[in-house]
Amino acid sequence: MHIAIVGGGVVGVTTAWELVRRGHRVTLLERHQMAGNETSKGNAAQRSYGVVYPWADPAMVFKAVPWLFQTDGPLKLRVPPSVDAIRFMFATLRYAWSPGMFGLNKRAMLRLGIHSRERFLALEQEHDLAFDGDHKGLLHLASTPEAMEEYREIHGLLGELGIASRLLTAEQVREAEPGMTGDGPLFGAISYDTDGTGDCHLFSRELARVCEGLGVSFHYGVEVERLAFDADTVQAVEYRAADGKRQSLAADAFVICAGCWSPGLVRPLGLNLPIYPIKGYSITATLTDTAKAPVSTVHDDHLKVVSTRLGSRLRATGFVELAGFNRDIPEARIETIKKSVRSRFPGCADLTMAETWTGFRPMTPDGPAIIGRGPRENLFLNTGHGTFGWTLSAGSASVIAQLIDGEEPSVPLDAFRPGRFQE
Repeated sequence: MHIAIVGGGVVGVTTAWELVRRGHRVTLLERHQMAGNETSKGNAAQRSYGVVYPWADPAMVFKAVPWLFQTDGPLKLRVPPSVDAIRFMFATLRYAWSPGMFGLNKRAMLRLGIHSRERFLALEQEHDLAFDGDHKGLLHLASTPEAMEEYREIHGLLGELGIASRLLTAEQVREAEPGMTGDGPLFGAISYDTDGTGDCHLFSRELARVCEGLGVSFHYGVEVERLAFDADTVQAVEYRAADGKRQSLAADAFVICAGCWSPGLVRPLGLNLPIYPIKGYSITATLTDTAKAPVSTVHDDHLKVVSTRLGSRLRATGFVELAGFNRDIPEARIETIKKSVRSRFPGCADLTMAETWTGFRPMTPDGPAIIGRGPRENLFLNTGHGTFGWTLSAGSASVIAQLIDGEEPSVPLDAFRPGRFQE
């Protein structure tokens, strides 16, 4: 079967890999000049299989308002907010206050995270990919005693699902991360022992190279404009090629992996995807003293910044901001991220020379990604992963390939169904 994929981020490329290894002919269309060059480019570098959770978290609702007014607060809202931002926030509140929904969605996402880890390990065993990847775990720090109490509840849930985790004292945290000599508040941590790291941009490019060797056709620098469809099927993807000429690609099936740009493609088919571009920021710096750097990934819950070791580099990421597709990088955002690094790993890198980045996470108002069959029998969606696209990419690619081949998915997909926002 010939399958066309729209979107060449990490989700699109892993989907291409799963499909080509099943014997399908695959063509991938990507508007950038290389794979993994949008949301996948400068993300948090953590594959946090045990940390995935829904965006619509009732526990966060009352914390969110104060954060908006704190200089270092992790949540930001562009003023005046757009109609889209207001609509998205109200939808989030509605899902957060729906009884039982957060717990059900969290369990569904954790199950997908478990499957994603399995698929990543299989992929890395099959192919030698250079992307500074590892599986040395993740530490979620507790800056208050109350945070440690929350982690005890999380630890119990993880145990139910068979996800390895440990509760650590402050002394055990410093033993696990000897470079963490800063003065940031610390009362302990929860350790997600099987979580991973890696440069998502490098991974996407490396895997794209593998896919090309397996026969996948990548079309870069193209702008997909619309889907051609009738009442039953999608017949083709119409796009503008790099030379400006309009072209049409016919296929037997189509997979939309276009992140924040997915809604416009499927809206004419009657499918509403309320994906919002949640903005995030990161810095990447060369390590100057590896002994003072993180061993793996450390989540500073005080400033909500994630610091990750990527070989000889440090990646630090923070903020969720509702600002539409605005690509400005305010210095205040970058300074908060640097402040976190200094408070935990002082002297590990020359932060004055750090490369800065901003990008858009395709977030759904409830939290789970959109994975499943679309409003036409040969249309499939694998999009809307929010802050967990890198983490869940291998798992969601696996289950979408199983759906296309008529198999029972390895993970129940009720929480991820594309039509849930019409219900």
